Amino acid sequence: MRKQKGFSLIELLIVVAIILIIAAIAIPNLLRARIAANESSAASSIRTITTAQATYQINFPATGYSGTLRALGTAIGVACPNPPTTVDSCLIDSVLANNGNPAGTGKSGYAFTMGTVAVAGLNVGFIGNAAPVVINQTGVRAFCSVEDNVVRVDPAGAGSITEAGCQAFNALNQ
Repeated sequence: MRKQKGFSLIELLIVVAIILIIAAIAIPNLLRARIAANESSAASSIRTITTAQATYQINFPATGYSGTLRALGTAIGVACPNPPTTVDSCLIDSVLANNGNPAGTGKSGYAFTMGTVAVAGLNVGFIGNAAPVVINQTGVRAFCSVEDNVVRVDPAGAGSITEAGCQAFNALNQ
């Protein structure tokens, strides 16, 4: 009788089953961790946008708040002008300023939008919004902020397109 070397089919199937059970436990946790990281990045980016808007308003009082995200930064791959201008103010990074890239696919699973409230040609208010690119996959909640610089949360993930709509949401730290 000769001695067998290697593993039997049953032993290999048991090992594969154990690996699949571990994967079934680990993968949902990894996806939730990615969503949490995306949401944290989006909230931080909204905070960055509101701080940049306050600086922009101080630096360019004839314009008021910036009307676009792009004006808060520069084009991707373009150096900051010296001195900064109303079109290239260099206050936020170019990835966020261009909403991810020229196609506007977002940053860290979130799409960013900017709107303004204008009175007599002066931007007296703004709304910055971050909504998940795919709700429940890249993020669950949406974030927004207006000129009061409070980051607010939309638990439904749709985000707000109006200043009053954003102010109706609860603040992030509540």
